[in-house]
Formats: sequence, C-alpha cells, structure tokens
Amino acid sequence: MSIPLAVLEDIIDASGTAPRIEALLPAAVRHRQLTAGTLLTGMMLTLADGRPAHLTRVHQALIALPEADQARLGVMQDWKTGPHQLTYRQVEHTFNLAVTALSKQHPDGAPSDDLGGVLDDLLEASIPARHKNASAALSADWTDTETWSRPPRHGTTACADPEAAWGHRNSNLPGPKGEMFFGYYLSAATMTREEKGPLVPELARRMTLSSCRLDPARALVPVLTRMPAAGIPLGDVLADSGYAHRAAAAWAIPLRAAGAQLIQDLHPSDRGPRGTHAGAIIANGSLYCPATPKPLLELSPLGPAATTEQAAEHDAQTAELAKHKLGPITSDDADGYHRVACPAVAGKIRCPLRPESMTLDRGRPEILKPPEHSQACCAQQTITVPPGVAAKTRQKHDYPSAAHRRSYARRTGSERTFSTIKDPATTSIARGWCQLTGLTPLALWIACLLAVRNQRILDAYDARQAGDARRAAAGLPPKTRKRRRQTLASLAAPP
Repeated sequence: MSIPLAVLEDIIDASGTAPRIEALLPAAVRHRQLTAGTLLTGMMLTLADGRPAHLTRVHQALIALPEADQARLGVMQDWKTGPHQLTYRQVEHTFNLAVTALSKQHPDGAPSDDLGGVLDDLLEASIPARHKNASAALSADWTDTETWSRPPRHGTTACADPEAAWGHRNSNLPGPKGEMFFGYYLSAATMTREEKGPLVPELARRMTLSSCRLDPARALVPVLTRMPAAGIPLGDVLADSGYAHRAAAAWAIPLRAAGAQLIQDLHPSDRGPRGTHAGAIIANGSLYCPATPKPLLELSPLGPAATTEQAAEHDAQTAELAKHKLGPITSDDADGYHRVACPAVAGKIRCPLRPESMTLDRGRPEILKPPEHSQACCAQQTITVPPGVAAKTRQKHDYPSAAHRRSYARRTGSERTFSTIKDPATTSIARGWCQLTGLTPLALWIACLLAVRNQRILDAYDARQAGDARRAAAGLPPKTRKRRRQTLASLAAPP
C-alpha cells in the first residue's frame, strides 16, 4: 500500500528535523541541490513502496516523481547549463553529510543527543493530533537488528562496523531456542490502550538503537524520561522480565521518578519472599504479614495454557494472598516514602495481636500462630516504607494477581510492532535490508520505517472503525475475529 507524498511531507514538516539537520551540515562553496528534507522524503517514499533501504532506491523514488513535485522539492533545478536532475552521487553525498553531523565524534555504540532528538521528533510527528492523547500507556521491548558488516575474524576486533557487537536473540524455530547475531538492539515503545479505555492504534511512539555491548534496557530509559520534558506524560509502562530484572537504578527508579506506573513480569529469581522490612515480608514487590502462609507467597504466574478451572483456582489463591498484604494508606511523597497499614488494622484478616480484628466475621483469614516476638509491623498501626524497599519489583498491581494478568496482556503490542517491520510481505529489516554500516544510518532508516509503518497502522485502524460504524448503523454487532481451533479429538471424531 502506497502512502501519499503529502502525508510523508507533513510528517517531516511537523517534526522539524529537516531544518535542524540542515543547521548541522557544513557550509559548502557550491550549492547543494539535495536538501535534508528532500532526502528524508525520498527515504520514506522508498520504504512506503516496500523497497529496501538502499540509497539507489531513494534516487529512483525521487526522480520518478511528477515534474511539478520534482521542481518543488529541488530534484529538478535550473543550472547555468540548463535543467539538471538530481544524481545518485548527490544523494550519497548529502546522506553522508547528515550521518557525519548526527554521529558522535567518538562513537560508543549509543546515539548522539542530536540523533536521539531526530528519532524522537520523527516518530512523534507520525502520530496524528487526534491520537496523541488517546493513551499514555506504552509497551516496551527490544529486538535484534543485524548489521550489513561481516563480524570480525576469530582473534581480531576489526570489521567494517566497529560499533556493532555480538548479541543474543531468541528463536521460535525448531532446535535451539537462542542464537547469536552480530549487530544492534532495536528498542521501541508502542502505544497501547488504557486499562479501562477503548482500543487505540498501536503506534510506535519512541525508539532507539544501541550496540549489543550496551544494555538495551538502560538505553531506552533516557528516551522515555525525555517524554515528560516534551509535554507527553508517562502512564503505564509494560515490560517483560528482561527489563524488570535490571537493577532498580537502571530501570524502575528513573521511570517512577518520571511519573510512570510499572506493569511488568518478574524474573523467576525475583519472585517470592525476598527479605523483610520492619518485620513484614517483602514478596513480589509488596509487603505482607509475617504470618502469611508460605505457599501463597510462592505463587507463580498463571501459564498461558491454563484452563478456566485452573485460572479460577489461581485467582482465588491470589485474592487470599491480597488479604495478607499491608495496604498503602498514602501515596509516595516527594522523596518516594509512603505508609502502609497492617492488614488486621485494615479489617482484612483476624489476628490475636489486634484484638479489635477478632470481632470480624470468620469469613476472613485468621492468624493462628502470630509471631512470638512482636515486630514493628505488628506493634504499630502503620509503618513507613522508604523508596529502596522493593524498588525493583514494586508495580501497579499485585503480582501475580488477575488484575496484573489482564493489564499485562496489553504488552503484546510491542511484539506486533516488530512483527510488522520483520514481515517479508511488506518490509523486513533482516540482514541486507540496509547495506550501510554504522549506528547512525541504520537508526535513521529504522525511524523512517517506523513512521511509515505508523501510517499503515492508522489506515487499517480507520478502516476497522469505519466498518464498525457501518455495522452499528445497520444494527449489527461489531465484527470480531473468529478463532478456529482444531484438536486431535475433533479430527478423530466421526463425521
């Protein structure tokens, strides 16, 4: 599906990246025919038509435009010798100037500040104004991006792409579930719906590219924390255990300080009881009564193949665990401190150490063996929780409750983002898609690709909305996806 030229030009104009790149380019004695804006337009035209990220394709896309557009964009200009059409050498020259201006003087595998600003603004400009405030929730993930360069020979470190490095990626193919690749980690944050809000188009809102020798979780943090400074509030941030397992100072703490609410899967080594605070047990990011049954504290998340009966039993156990939790009675103050109350004081359980709780009905859990030595959480009505307690694992919903499971299910939007740019039917970022080496040219191409991909997602979303509106006008229910699943029993059943 081709995207109109006017749409692509509006994205580039709204981003303001073209004049910013032009300001970074060195002054030349001779007039440069190709501007940064026209270069970005050619790159997006190439990707909108499903062609690979080759500079020759950029030149072909620009000279194939109608004559009026060529004259407006400077592809065709009047020289002293007569009309002159843009050449491939000019495309290559301007692209190399832009890459040099946006690169670090001493490359270290991370984007420069100028490049990071260009990536942010391009993606933000690809989101229409009507959808910018549709949701503040983001789904974060990273994927592999191979470089065109061959890896260094065994025993050496020299290659055509010194910023690239060996990384690990998971595979769903038969055989080993993981393999090594040579290149970069692509991190992206995709818009997803609010917990109780309507569906929104899953648009890639932020991205970054980093060498595999750097931590992709740490590379994404400054990209997300720049959003509030740009007037874009952070809401729910959904991430898998690869992010949650990082040190708190590398992921959880800076995002909370920026206003984000974390909803993430916990790494197996972070689940269950992990120490105490004022006598209360720290488990799965929350504080629990010292007499909480151990099997409840060691609950694992529900598996994807669980039956309805297993889900109901698991939800009943997590609901029982929630009754033993020390509930927050204040929100975090400016320094990150908050106060929590004993569950018996809150009326959730019966405990002999709290005589007033023993008057509650017997439908509530009862502590039969309270701690012999009274702890602060048992002697006081409330206790103060500093920001360092469960800093890595604390999140919006109790883990692994039903509310957490339903909320975390929205994270798959990030996986769909990567699947659309790795689909051979449209554009696949497999090795050879971009035959340029280095972080900066690859990041520029991927940013343009995600901006184009957002337009495809918007067109599909608008078509679905229009179809639902037509069905509603005709008195029909919204169209739903039919899930057809054949089992061995159904295949073996007699006709």
